[in-house]
Amino acid sequence: MTTSDQQYTVSKPGAMAGRVARRQRQLMFDAFMELSGIVPADRVLDVGVTSDRSHEHSNYFEAWYPHKSRITAVGVEEASFLETQFPGVRYVRASGLELPMDDGSLDFVHSSAVIEHVGSYDNQIKFLGELWRVARKGIFVTTPNRWFPIEVHTVLPLIHYLPPATFRRILQLLGQDFFANEANLNLLSRSTLGAAARAAGMENFRIEHVSLLGWPSNLMLIGNKAIRQ
Repeated sequence: MTTSDQQYTVSKPGAMAGRVARRQRQLMFDAFMELSGIVPADRVLDVGVTSDRSHEHSNYFEAWYPHKSRITAVGVEEASFLETQFPGVRYVRASGLELPMDDGSLDFVHSSAVIEHVGSYDNQIKFLGELWRVARKGIFVTTPNRWFPIEVHTVLPLIHYLPPATFRRILQLLGQDFFANEANLNLLSRSTLGAAARAAGMENFRIEHVSLLGWPSNLMLIGNKAIRQ
């Protein structure tokens, strides 16, 4: 596992935070299966796989999606082990900001908890635009809700409600230099996620959520394209 992946992994195996993360990821995976309209023959691009192996749910899509041979997994970290761990999966090392795939070459694009780590708002728009470009049928993107009371990466309460510059300064004072850098963490709300989707040229999308203790904890951007026969 690389240094950056160690930075993103905030809970130890068996810890409460890890168990909560697994539950939320299961809810989001179930939502993808229910809401996307995917069928077994569809080809799926999963953008943002990790080299982290400390949790069973680290690469949950590859672990739980039953049709492994239909998955192409993309990540900036070395994760070729996925091809051995999940026979049928194809791994490509690349950035979600510049995908080496043709327009409409995959049926669906899935990406979980990646868009908040691609940097600036302009990069987030570019990221969504790339996912939208290579998808033939639609995309499914998840991200933590900025307005959930606990910031899930730092496990700190409420300070992420402050203006981003103030939030990042406080993180620096707390020794959280990695997450204080916009390149590593740039949280989105429902409104900013929707605005980014529109700026990326997405014409037909909706934003759903899963909740924790009755509060929306994770946002799910579901974009669908009209398929021309």
